[in-house]
Amino acid sequence: MCWYLPLATSAAISPGPGEATVNKNATIAQRLPTNGSLSCENLMVKTMSLKRKRMRVVSYSEMKTTSFQNTSSYLLIKQQWPSVVDQELLDAKSQIENVESDQDDDDVLTPLYRDISKFKRSYELMEQTLKVYVYEEGERPIFHEFDLRGIYASEGWFMKQLTTKTKFVTKDPNIAHLFYLPFGSHNLEHTLYVPESHKHTNLIEYLNSYINLIKGRYPFWNRTCGGDHFLVACHDWAPEETRHHMANCIKSLCNADLREGFLFGKDTSLPETYMHSNLDPMRNIGGKVPSERSILAFFAGQMHGHVRPTLLKFWEDKDPSMKIVGHMKKSQYMKHMKNSRYCICARGYEVNSPRVVEAISYDCVPVIISDNFVVPFLETLNWESFAVFVLEKDIPNLKNILESIPEKRYMEMHENVKRVQRHFIWHLNPEKYDIFHMILHSIWYTRVFRSTH
Repeated sequence: MCWYLPLATSAAISPGPGEATVNKNATIAQRLPTNGSLSCENLMVKTMSLKRKRMRVVSYSEMKTTSFQNTSSYLLIKQQWPSVVDQELLDAKSQIENVESDQDDDDVLTPLYRDISKFKRSYELMEQTLKVYVYEEGERPIFHEFDLRGIYASEGWFMKQLTTKTKFVTKDPNIAHLFYLPFGSHNLEHTLYVPESHKHTNLIEYLNSYINLIKGRYPFWNRTCGGDHFLVACHDWAPEETRHHMANCIKSLCNADLREGFLFGKDTSLPETYMHSNLDPMRNIGGKVPSERSILAFFAGQMHGHVRPTLLKFWEDKDPSMKIVGHMKKSQYMKHMKNSRYCICARGYEVNSPRVVEAISYDCVPVIISDNFVVPFLETLNWESFAVFVLEKDIPNLKNILESIPEKRYMEMHENVKRVQRHFIWHLNPEKYDIFHMILHSIWYTRVFRSTH
């Protein structure tokens, strides 16, 4: 059984006289039943129930074999009524799944990608097809404000480039494949959090009020229970702040932790980029050639969480080839990264760290020590071709693990780091295959593979 509802025109959605029309449609949409589908409230509960904490460690190899097709049926987007975009997404899904390998493509044999043919076809379809509607609602500075410096800058750069620098945004929500919730998680914390309160309740309720506004003013949230809506958030608290009222949304998160509810097939991992300048994002890119890198492994940072103190306990001042220290001046920090073969990316309080992107930027092979961290662009990149994964429990054996890697293998990884670098760099104006487009592609790919008849 299908239920049809004429969608409001873009003119009707504008503030003013048309607002009543949109409110009416939204109210009707909330009452429409669908045969065999869950209500939005029940679907949210079901999705949240999948976000149980996993006590065991999931290795990168296990993550890599996790298939979008094998995710829970509750993660598939169930439309409350049909739209023209549904068939477009299903067609894209079919083309990606059935693409043939192009043997004349020089990239076919590269180990950087899990399936270069699927990635390129998906990317092409994104460029040809994708339309994103950006909600105009929301007050500054929490909404529509670009935070372009610091460790949370990824969300600000993405917001700015999507809304001001690309062709993907549409003013007509009826043809949109995705709906962007344009808030900054860092600005939310900075504006509303009460210092020393240790409570996020007011932040969560603020976002809930925003969602209620969207649900009341537009019919689109109710069509998919928010399944075609997405957010991009880099603050550590974002998973908790969006856990309830945004449970069914596609979430692009820096804190991509399986233990904290990250779901394969629904959420995407957002690269954390520490931006020192909003005018020259490519400043200081690159590093020494392998023969001039005198340090085997390097780490410096604040003693956040439990992993970093353990790292220093076993390796600080223990071996001249292992430069493992606490605080270090920024100028020396960068110099050491550019002079090291392996850069240790150890988790702090949360699984994510800007060191992963920093290592790649400085031609240093990243060594990721962060159990259950879902790396960015997992659906596309073969991280084992340019990174090393070490379980937290294996920190005492870190040097042996690194020294056991053959020189030929290290040289291949170093070269692959340089090749994959373009996917992790911001440009003042977005360029093909850069970090902006890769973040958007992860969201697009997730949307496509959540589509169902």
